[in-house]
Amino acid sequence: MSDSGSQAQTADFLIGTSGYSYDDWVGPVYPEGASRSAFLDHYAALFNFTEVNYTYYSLPAERTSSGMAERTPAEFRFVVKGHRSITHAREPGWSEHVKRFRAGIAPIADARKLSGVLLQFPFSFHYTTENRRYLAALCDAFGRTRLFLEFRNSEWQKENVYSHMEAEKLEYVVTDMPRLEGLPETHLRVTGSTLYVRFHGRNSSNWWTGDRVTRYDYHYAPEELSSWARRIRRIAAAGTSLVILAFNNHARGQAALNAAQLRSLLREEPPPPSVR
Repeated sequence: MSDSGSQAQTADFLIGTSGYSYDDWVGPVYPEGASRSAFLDHYAALFNFTEVNYTYYSLPAERTSSGMAERTPAEFRFVVKGHRSITHAREPGWSEHVKRFRAGIAPIADARKLSGVLLQFPFSFHYTTENRRYLAALCDAFGRTRLFLEFRNSEWQKENVYSHMEAEKLEYVVTDMPRLEGLPETHLRVTGSTLYVRFHGRNSSNWWTGDRVTRYDYHYAPEELSSWARRIRRIAAAGTSLVILAFNNHARGQAALNAAQLRSLLREEPPPPSVR
C-alpha cells in the first residue's frame, strides 16, 4: 500500500495522527454534528493510518478491534499503543497483560491491518541493567509481533542500543519534541525496515507541567514541515521500505492539519488550506 503520490521514493507511506476520537475535532476536521461513533469513518476518509491510543489506558477488547477492522478500507493500517501496565507501571503480572493485549488486538492482525505495536517508555525509564532486562523480556513476550520502541529519555540513544535493536529486528521510533535536557534528540535512525517519526510538538513551556492535551498543544509551521519533508525524502530514497508519520499535537485538530500538510509536501503538491 502506497500513499506516496507522485514521489520518486519506493517506500510505502503511512501518514496520520495519534488517535482520532477527539470531540474538539468536530468542525476543524469532522463535519459539524458528527457523532463519536462516526469519527473513525470520517477519519479513514482522510488518512490511511492511525495510532490507536485508547489501548494505553484500557486493555483492548476483541469486539472493539473487530469493529475497527471492519469499518476501515482494506488498505487502512493501525499501530496499537501498548498498555501503560507494561510500559509505565511494569509491575508483577505484566506478562498476563501482554497476553490479554495480544488477544484483544487479534482481529486487527487477522484482518492484515496491524502494522505493529508501539511501546512508549516514559522519561523515568532509565538506561539501567534492570530496565534492559525488562525490555528484553517484554519484547520476547510479544513473540513475532512487530514492535516500535519509543524512548522518552535520551539515555537510550546509544550505538549499542541501536545495534541490539537491529539484531533483534526491533524498530526505533524517532521523536520530534522540545529540546529540553534529558529528552531525546531527533536522531533519524532506522533499525529495521521502517522510518517511524512521531511529532509531539515543541511546546517546551508545557512539557513538564502540562497534561496530555496541553503538553502537545503545538502547530507546526510550514518551514518546519518543509524541513522534515526534505529529510524524510532522503531516507526514503536510501532504501527504507516503510515510512510511518504520526502527529500527536491533537488539540483543536492541529495534528490532522499538519499531517495533511506534510503529506502534500511529500507529494510535492501545494499544501491544502484545511483538512476537509
